[in-house]
Amino acid sequence: MVATDRLTLVGLIHDAPLMIVLAVTGGGVASISDLLSVPGASRTVLEASVPYAGTALSDLIGYLPSQTVASDTAEAMATACLERAKQLASADIQIAGVACTAALITDRQRSGDNRAFIAVAALQGVVSSHVALEKGMNDRAAEDRIVSDAVLRAIATAAKVAE
Repeated sequence: MVATDRLTLVGLIHDAPLMIVLAVTGGGVASISDLLSVPGASRTVLEASVPYAGTALSDLIGYLPSQTVASDTAEAMATACLERAKQLASADIQIAGVACTAALITDRQRSGDNRAFIAVAALQGVVSSHVALEKGMNDRAAEDRIVSDAVLRAIATAAKVAE
């Protein structure tokens, strides 16, 4: 997604009647900056966090997952974020919990694919998606940008400003 499209999308998100709590780990962190750098962020973002350490992630979801970068972990994170949104928002506000867990290019040996799982939890249920990244095709910043754009698209879909 080009920068102008990203800014437009974030503006549409801010104009929608949805407030979120967002947590990202391992990647997708640029989505937080994107949301906060466009005027109107206080209409969308209740709280954003990066539970990067295993203990921080287990504090968020209540247990240490057997696999950090997995669909069920993203869904547990999003559900925890939804519960936090319930605490922070007034009762008449549409809310969602948004989460991303990712394995991006690293400076250490790691088996497994570069990938991300994104989940959005709302009162109607949880929707999740997967982003596959081909190893060796991008640097870490580019992989984070790809994942962050997918996070923004997931938020836009939840806000009903994009499909």
